[in-house]
Amino acid sequence: MTEMSAHWPALPYEGWRDTCATLHAHTQVLGKLAAALAPPEPQLQHAALRLTARGWETPPLPAPDRSGALVVALDLHTHDAVAEHSDGRTRRAPLAPDRPVAHVTRELLTAVGDLVGPVHIDPRPQETPWTTPLDEDFDHVNYDPASVTTYFAAATQAALLLAAVRAPYRGRSSPVNAWWGTFDLAVSLFSGQRVDPPSNDFIMRNSANAEQIEIGWWPGDARYPRPAFFAFAFPAPEGFDQAKLAPSEARWDTELGEYILDWDDVRATSDPKLTVLNFGLSAIRHACAICGWDPALAASAEGVPPPLT
Repeated sequence: MTEMSAHWPALPYEGWRDTCATLHAHTQVLGKLAAALAPPEPQLQHAALRLTARGWETPPLPAPDRSGALVVALDLHTHDAVAEHSDGRTRRAPLAPDRPVAHVTRELLTAVGDLVGPVHIDPRPQETPWTTPLDEDFDHVNYDPASVTTYFAAATQAALLLAAVRAPYRGRSSPVNAWWGTFDLAVSLFSGQRVDPPSNDFIMRNSANAEQIEIGWWPGDARYPRPAFFAFAFPAPEGFDQAKLAPSEARWDTELGEYILDWDDVRATSDPKLTVLNFGLSAIRHACAICGWDPALAASAEGVPPPLT
C-alpha cells in the first residue's frame, strides 16, 4: 500500500455496509449518554461526539454521582467500547464479529453504572432506518475489524480537513462534530441570526433555529451508497442549488438537498487536501453571498484578516 492510498483509502460502501450499520448503532449509545449527562447547548452541540486519535468518543461528561468526569468511547484500534472515569478506573466491552449491539449496549451501560452510578437513556435509535431498541438489537451483529480500520483512516483524514476549513472563520462555529444520528462528521458555521425552525420536531426546533452553513463528510448510506464530502446552508434561499463549486466534480444532489464531492473523486486528484479545502471554501463563499451574511464573515473564512499576525 502506498503512502497516498494508506492516507486516502478506498471505502466502497457495499463492501462494509453491514459493519457500517453496526458501528453506527454503537455510536448511538455514546451519543445518548452525552445527551443525558452534558449541560445543554444551543443547536444540540452538547450531544455531539468527537472523532479522536482513538475513535468516536464523548467529551468529558459530569458524573451523576459528582465523583468526577466520565468519558465513553469506541476504541477503533483495540475494538472495544470503553468507559473511563477521571480517577483512572476503566471498563471495556469488546466489539467483535457476531457480537450483537444488544450485548455491547447492556455491558457498556453496566460499566458506566459501576463507575458513576446508574444512567438512564432512551434506548430507541434516532435518525436511523431501524427502530429496534439498542439494548434489544440482535440484528446488528456484523463487525469486521479490518473494514473499521479502513473507515477510521478515511474519517480521520476527513476530520482533519474539516477542521482546517473552519479554522479561520471568525463567527461562531462548532468543532468537528461526530453526529451519531446521521453518522457523519461536520463543522457548522453560524451567522449569529436566529431563524424559525422548519418543524416542531425536537431535533429540528433545537438544531435548525439559527442560520448556518454545514460542511461535512459521511461514509455513505442506503440513499447515497458511497463516501462523500457535503455542504449545505440553512435556510437555503431560492437559487442556492445553482452554483458551480470547486472542484468541477462537485455537484448539487437534488434528492439529498446538498452539494456533494465524492471521496473517490478526491482520492483521484494530485492534491486531495487542496481539493477538499477548495470545495469547503467555495461552498462557504457561495452560501454567505446568496444567504446575505455579513461580508466580513465570508472574508474571514478566506483568512482575511489572517487568524494569526
